[in-house]
Amino acid sequence: MTATEARTAEPLELGNSYLELPEACYARIHPTPVTRPQLLRLNRPLAERLGLDPEGLEAPEGLEALAGNRVPKGAEPLALAYAGHQFGNWVPSLGDGRAVLLGETVDSDGVRRDLQIKGAGLTPFSRMGDGRAALGPVIREYLVSEGMAGLGISTTRALAMLATGDGVARDRIEPGGVLVRVAGSHVRVGTFEYFYRRGDFDTVRALADYVIQRHYPEIAGADNRYKALLEGVAKRTADLLADWLLVGFIHGVMNTDNLSIAGETIDYGPCAFMDTYHPATVYSSIDTGGRYAFDQQPRIAHWNLARFAETLLPLLADDMDTAVEVAYAALEVYEPRFEGRYHGGLRRKLGLGEERDGDVDLALDLLGRMAAQGADFNLTFRRLAELGGESGPADEAVRELFADSSSFDAWVRAWRERLAAEGSDDGARREAMRSVNPAYIPRNHRVHQAIEAAYSGDLHPVEDLLAVLTDPYADHPNRAHLAQPPAPGQVVQRTFCGT
Repeated sequence: MTATEARTAEPLELGNSYLELPEACYARIHPTPVTRPQLLRLNRPLAERLGLDPEGLEAPEGLEALAGNRVPKGAEPLALAYAGHQFGNWVPSLGDGRAVLLGETVDSDGVRRDLQIKGAGLTPFSRMGDGRAALGPVIREYLVSEGMAGLGISTTRALAMLATGDGVARDRIEPGGVLVRVAGSHVRVGTFEYFYRRGDFDTVRALADYVIQRHYPEIAGADNRYKALLEGVAKRTADLLADWLLVGFIHGVMNTDNLSIAGETIDYGPCAFMDTYHPATVYSSIDTGGRYAFDQQPRIAHWNLARFAETLLPLLADDMDTAVEVAYAALEVYEPRFEGRYHGGLRRKLGLGEERDGDVDLALDLLGRMAAQGADFNLTFRRLAELGGESGPADEAVRELFADSSSFDAWVRAWRERLAAEGSDDGARREAMRSVNPAYIPRNHRVHQAIEAAYSGDLHPVEDLLAVLTDPYADHPNRAHLAQPPAPGQVVQRTFCGT
């Protein structure tokens, strides 16, 4: 039997390294079967990267495995335990309430990846939930997570989405769905908090060792590997938050149970990409106080990291005072790491190849004018990339985004003076700007339209969106309308968790 035949015979053959952890870290549980699973989309390129056979996954046995109706060979499904601070309030027991980890596979880069079914049914952590997912949030996570991947930002991925044939009770009865999510791992800050708050420091140590082995093997030989772990997580988180801000992304629920230790964007609930720019923008229907507003995200990430540092205190030093000093020292890497990546990203968005005094002020001045004049975040930078070193017809496409175009006119003169001082080639500079300023993001109104169409049985809007989101820096003339901001009647003001 060839390797391809073997994969076809068993489309999902998985392991599960979580079973090496203490049993308190998980609950063994099989997904609850669904009535009539229907594969709505398989991410074939991702399947191939994971070493899986797309044809086998689309065949009846593969479909049953993706839906949770059949446990694949080698899989030992489980739900992970974790806790978390939600909107700053301690919640001692959360866990995978509607998700089941099928197992792991190793991708073409040699990286171990989790395969998790969301909407898999009741688990011991479901509390008052039904363990299911409505189709709308499934489609939303598929589109937004793949859009994030297309932007080159660290994220969980979507392998497949399915309709279940079952209704799900939310504000109304909605069609049920299942998402098969791929992640570097599903260990969160809240996973560490779960055991630390119970005084189970042996499991905290086991979990830390597991994370080091899986995600940070380069620090295994460090003098204080737990300090190095804290620094590593802080650096990855700083990079991630800078990348979010550079494309106008708002997570919506940055609780500690939604911060990945692997540095990936995880749990796409009431998330959104900004249309009109304002730093205090909030979309999440549950974030009434603006705790997780766009401009608050870097600060909240640092707060979450401080909660992670608390869980490591028993490992950082024998003496508590010393451990606290070590934790503070480790967290000091966060702010300069974030600022370096964010400020460097702003320079690239403006086409500035050299680092000079005043560059960040120039970028922040533009953002301030955009906020005051209601300019679209991504379109402003994308259209700016088309401008030359002298004023010309292309200027009007940017000017029209500002309520008072004279505000942009004043800024663009200073920008052109800065470009002239650098003396860069206009063509090369434009190309460089297009490579970091996307033409396409998962705009709220387009995602909403795609979900509504899918509810009526039409998946073409989903496919159209994915065609541009997986290649967001290209122009796609035939789908140029997908780059446009919403008309007044199309604006989506609030997004929801879907649970």
